[in-house]
Amino acid sequence: MTAHRPAEQSRPAVPAGMSMRDLLASCAAAAAVSTPPRAPEAARTEPGAAPERREAA
Repeated sequence: MTAHRPAEQSRPAVPAGMSMRDLLASCAAAAAVSTPPRAPEAARTEPGAAPERREAA
């Protein structure tokens, strides 16, 4: 009995839909849109820390 191998099917050549540059730009845009904004600087100070005092010029 001979082993039967299925015929290898060749895939047709498909041109790329977008350039690597466009792909990377879209990924960067998606990351920027999905990342929540940073907390304001005042909220990022340690609890119990004295607030900064500024003197008038």
